[in-house]
Amino acid sequence: MSIHISAKPGEIAKIVLMPGDPLRAKHIAENFLDDIKLVSSTRNVFYYTGTYKGTPVTIGASGMGIPSIGIYSYELFNEYNVECIIRIGTAGAYTTQLKVYDVVNVDRAFSESTYAKCAFDIDEDNIQHQGAAYEIINKTAETLNIPIIKGAIHSSDVFYRKDPAVPKIAVDNNCSAVEMEAFALFSNAKFLNKMAATIVTISDVIPTHESMSTDERERSLETMYKLALESVVKISEEEFV
Repeated sequence: MSIHISAKPGEIAKIVLMPGDPLRAKHIAENFLDDIKLVSSTRNVFYYTGTYKGTPVTIGASGMGIPSIGIYSYELFNEYNVECIIRIGTAGAYTTQLKVYDVVNVDRAFSESTYAKCAFDIDEDNIQHQGAAYEIINKTAETLNIPIIKGAIHSSDVFYRKDPAVPKIAVDNNCSAVEMEAFALFSNAKFLNKMAATIVTISDVIPTHESMSTDERERSLETMYKLALESVVKISEEEFV
């Protein structure tokens, strides 16, 4: 057990998929995994372990924002010996070149956050994916004929801003979309020498205000879930045999 996760030793798989929403973790586990077991529900943040096509995997929520995923992913890596975490979430597009439902495999996360500096004395304002998961996701998407976009995103510390303009860090670094977690996940993985990736589905296009409805979110994210789960199988085969 860790401070925030109550799973017992051995109840968390080597590979974890992390949506932000605990209910989304529940939905994925109940609809895609076999032999599922709820291994932690502390603070109503659900973690389920089961198998996908025979491969052990844990689905657990990160919560919203850099501090939250920073805590959960660090404890998974450090306390439960998790080797790979793939964040699966949503993002807002800064550009009309991205459309609602597009799937993005994140190459690098830029952020104004002080998380990496304060936690690990990492000065950079950007951190890339860690380890082989990113390329395995790309290869898996090609095999499954799932179109994906590869590129940099902005991991923001804030959701609401006085100034509606795209933040300077995103403009300067061609960040096509914004979310709130990847930078901390990549920071933890870099410090702890672990594997980390982030796949996001575009849920809204900020310039046009186009967005998914609440009902559409669960159905429209299933392409991303399938890509992540099939990648888990490949990661397990290629990295952990």
